Amino acid sequence: MVVGLLSLELHVGGSRSLKDKRMVLRSVKDRLRRFNVAVAELDHQDTWQRASLGIVTIAASESLARRELEAVVDAVEQVEPGGIARTEIEFLT
Repeated sequence: MVVGLLSLELHVGGSRSLKDKRMVLRSVKDRLRRFNVAVAELDHQDTWQRASLGIVTIAASESLARRELEAVVDAVEQVEPGGIARTEIEFLT
Protein backbone atom coordinates (compact mmCIF):
# COMPACT_ATOMS: atom_id res chain seq x y z
CA MET A 1 0.00 0.00 0.00
CA VAL A 2 1.28 3.46 -0.94
CA VAL A 3 -0.02 6.89 0.03
CA GLY A 4 0.64 9.56 -2.59
CA LEU A 5 0.62 13.25 -1.74
CA LEU A 6 0.33 15.92 -4.42
CA SER A 7 1.09 19.48 -3.33
CA LEU A 8 -0.28 22.05 -5.77
CA GLU A 9 0.24 25.78 -5.70
CA LEU A 10 -2.20 27.71 -7.87
CA HIS A 11 -2.22 31.24 -9.17
CA VAL A 12 -5.85 32.35 -9.57
CA GLY A 13 -5.20 35.29 -11.89
CA GLY A 14 -8.81 36.32 -12.53
CA SER A 15 -9.68 36.51 -8.85
CA ARG A 16 -10.56 39.95 -7.50
CA SER A 17 -11.81 38.78 -4.10
CA LEU A 18 -11.79 35.80 -1.77
CA LYS A 19 -15.25 34.97 -3.10
CA ASP A 20 -13.86 34.71 -6.66
CA LYS A 21 -11.06 32.48 -5.42
CA ARG A 22 -13.51 30.22 -3.54
CA MET A 23 -15.57 29.81 -6.72
CA VAL A 24 -12.49 28.64 -8.64
CA LEU A 25 -11.41 26.27 -5.86
CA ARG A 26 -14.94 24.85 -5.62
CA SER A 27 -14.83 24.20 -9.37
CA VAL A 28 -11.47 22.44 -9.00
CA LYS A 29 -12.72 20.32 -6.10
CA ASP A 30 -15.90 19.40 -8.01
CA ARG A 31 -13.81 18.26 -11.00
CA LEU A 32 -11.67 16.09 -8.71
CA ARG A 33 -14.63 14.17 -7.27
CA ARG A 34 -14.35 11.61 -10.06
CA PHE A 35 -10.89 10.64 -8.81
CA ASN A 36 -9.99 8.49 -5.82
CA VAL A 37 -8.50 11.44 -3.88
CA ALA A 38 -9.07 13.68 -0.90
CA VAL A 39 -8.49 17.44 -1.29
CA ALA A 40 -7.80 20.19 1.26
CA GLU A 41 -6.75 23.83 1.01
CA LEU A 42 -3.57 24.04 3.05
CA ASP A 43 -2.33 27.62 2.91
CA HIS A 44 -2.99 31.13 1.61
CA GLN A 45 -6.64 31.16 2.72
CA ASP A 46 -6.59 34.97 3.00
CA THR A 47 -4.82 35.63 -0.30
CA TRP A 48 -6.99 36.42 -3.32
CA GLN A 49 -4.87 35.06 -6.14
CA ARG A 50 -2.92 32.25 -4.51
CA ALA A 51 -3.94 28.83 -3.22
CA SER A 52 -2.14 25.75 -1.93
CA LEU A 53 -3.92 22.42 -2.18
CA GLY A 54 -2.98 19.07 -0.71
CA ILE A 55 -4.34 16.06 -2.59
CA VAL A 56 -3.85 12.49 -1.35
CA THR A 57 -4.59 9.05 -2.74
CA ILE A 58 -4.01 5.48 -1.59
CA ALA A 59 -3.03 2.82 -4.11
CA ALA A 60 -1.55 -0.65 -4.31
CA SER A 61 1.66 0.60 -5.93
CA GLU A 62 3.64 3.79 -6.41
CA SER A 63 3.05 3.71 -10.17
CA LEU A 64 -0.74 3.57 -9.72
CA ALA A 65 -0.66 6.43 -7.22
CA ARG A 66 1.57 8.50 -9.53
CA ARG A 67 -0.76 7.88 -12.48
CA GLU A 68 -3.79 8.99 -10.43
CA LEU A 69 -2.06 12.15 -9.18
CA GLU A 70 -0.79 13.06 -12.66
CA ALA A 71 -4.37 12.72 -13.95
CA VAL A 72 -5.43 15.10 -11.16
CA VAL A 73 -2.85 17.66 -12.33
CA ASP A 74 -4.24 17.39 -15.87
CA ALA A 75 -7.81 17.89 -14.59
CA VAL A 76 -6.82 20.98 -12.57
CA GLU A 77 -5.07 22.37 -15.65
CA GLN A 78 -8.34 22.02 -17.58
CA VAL A 79 -10.26 23.99 -14.93
CA GLU A 80 -7.61 26.70 -14.46
CA PRO A 81 -5.38 26.77 -17.58
CA GLY A 82 -1.90 28.08 -16.79
CA GLY A 83 -2.80 28.43 -13.13
CA ILE A 84 -0.53 25.76 -11.70
CA ALA A 85 2.54 27.47 -10.29
CA ARG A 86 4.13 24.43 -8.60
CA THR A 87 3.55 20.70 -8.19
CA GLU A 88 5.27 18.16 -6.00
CA ILE A 89 4.48 14.47 -5.59
CA GLU A 90 5.63 12.51 -2.56
CA PHE A 91 5.03 8.93 -1.48
CA LEU A 92 4.68 7.24 1.90
CA THR A 93 5.18 3.48 1.85
